[in-house]
Amino acid sequence: MKALTTTVARIIYGIPFVVFGLMHFMKSGMMKGFVPGWVPGGVFWVYLIGLALIAAGVAIIIGKMVRLASLLLALLLLIFILTIHIPGSMDPDAMKSATAMTMLLKDMALMGGALLLAGIYESEGQTG
Repeated sequence: MKALTTTVARIIYGIPFVVFGLMHFMKSGMMKGFVPGWVPGGVFWVYLIGLALIAAGVAIIIGKMVRLASLLLALLLLIFILTIHIPGSMDPDAMKSATAMTMLLKDMALMGGALLLAGIYESEGQTG
């Protein structure tokens, strides 16, 4: 049972971040619209975020540098919440606002999971 609640759970948690990262590369044209207009660079940020998500997901899956990867992932998700989802939730279009709120809550949950994982892997030598 411990393997299910540790190793398997860690791998399951990491997989979506690898997929999200790959999607940043495959759907970069669509995703560049999420980069706030006041941030220069456009599609550069889509690729950089994609790379960061893949790196975090892989680190979590293989059980190496899990604490650091989880803390950086939590920070990245917080940045998404503050710069994309909160402003989006105030959109006058009800559908856009509802979608942004859903994404905000999803990223908040994922951020909580990342922080929880970072706490579990508090001692640096601890692996899967």
